Amino acid sequence: MLKKSIITQAPIHWLSDEEYIDIEEDKLSWLMELGSMTRRFEQYCEKVTVMPYQEGFINLIEPEDERYCLPESRRYWLREVVLCGDDIPWLLGRTLVPEETLTGQDSKLVNLRTIPLGCYLFQETTLRRDFIYIGQQNEHWLRRSRFQLSDKPLLLTEVFLPASPVYDKSLRGAKNWREV
Repeated sequence: MLKKSIITQAPIHWLSDEEYIDIEEDKLSWLMELGSMTRRFEQYCEKVTVMPYQEGFINLIEPEDERYCLPESRRYWLREVVLCGDDIPWLLGRTLVPEETLTGQDSKLVNLRTIPLGCYLFQETTLRRDFIYIGQQNEHWLRRSRFQLSDKPLLLTEVFLPASPVYDKSLRGAKNWREV
């Protein structure tokens, strides 16, 4: 039996394209990052680590708004983790993968354990991102992306925690945290 989701049930306000204008440019660059968030975080700490929270197959996707982002499947692989920079929690990650995506090489997704998802995804030549949605939940920024691996989908929701460099004005614009 899986635990309650790492991402709270507090309502999420998904921003419209027009609302993006109100986001500070430095913050928006984080939220719209097209590359690996793990690699971006590595510029601001000595070591990025993954603390697994839960993983396993589920039959029903909750919350409901995630259902509209993925095709219907008999089961989905759920992986929830905390991504840390120098042992400080920076991001909550929730990955949903339809069972049909877990074929061939992509079956490795169920065995990542403490490997950051970005380290797996961004080495794949068949990777494509369909969209990034930006939202706010309480005081936290978050984003949701659907990726295609060999034309098979997976959904990633990332919640940026208060200690994340996304919120640290002293780090903004630095190419490397050591320059600050």
